[in-house]
Amino acid sequence: EAYGADTVRLFSMFAAPPEMSLEWSEAGVDGMARFLRRLWREIHAHVAAGPAPKLDLAKLDAKQKALRRQVHATIAKVGDDIGRRHAFNTAIAAVMELLNALGKFDDASPAGRAVRLEAFEAAVLLLNPITPHTSHALWQALGHAETLIEDLHWPQADPAALERESATLAVQINGKLRGTIEVAVSAARDEVERLALADPGVAKFLEGQTVKKLIVVPGKIVNIVAG
Repeated sequence: EAYGADTVRLFSMFAAPPEMSLEWSEAGVDGMARFLRRLWREIHAHVAAGPAPKLDLAKLDAKQKALRRQVHATIAKVGDDIGRRHAFNTAIAAVMELLNALGKFDDASPAGRAVRLEAFEAAVLLLNPITPHTSHALWQALGHAETLIEDLHWPQADPAALERESATLAVQINGKLRGTIEVAVSAARDEVERLALADPGVAKFLEGQTVKKLIVVPGKIVNIVAG
């Protein structure tokens, strides 16, 4: 009576996997209610700001691409968590992480609003099996009054959105982490080595030492042996 069926359902699926016993928690239920209220507020605030333009992938900047990558990574994870693993708790957690990312995304440009709309639509569709009443109302609010959410296909991740243009590599000196560098995925080995040696934190620990060996593990780490 206090929270409604969707909140209780969301809490039940989040608090424990289906095959395990559930420990009831009023604080946990209240936390799920706050999450749904936040989702409701943010979607209605987005709608109140006016229609978002059509998403133009060619015009997205790095931050917009990064958010869109998280949107489609979330779609892929939730689909696997629910469809294969039946792990509703981690599926819900992934949508929560996406909403947190949206909270930090303050881009009000047309392209930013288009990416935000795609993210909100994905979140609503992914939560629909668990919170159908809220999801239906939010789907309508997002401008789909002519479409019943239960008639839609499950969202599919866009492989192109998941591709990264850059990667963050850890840089170790004699086995100890001394810095991180951002490199293009297509960067050649000598460019990765140059960036690693030029990093201020790394350079500081290399003062007075000679680099004896430098090992690059593509996409993961740079190991420097010095002495």
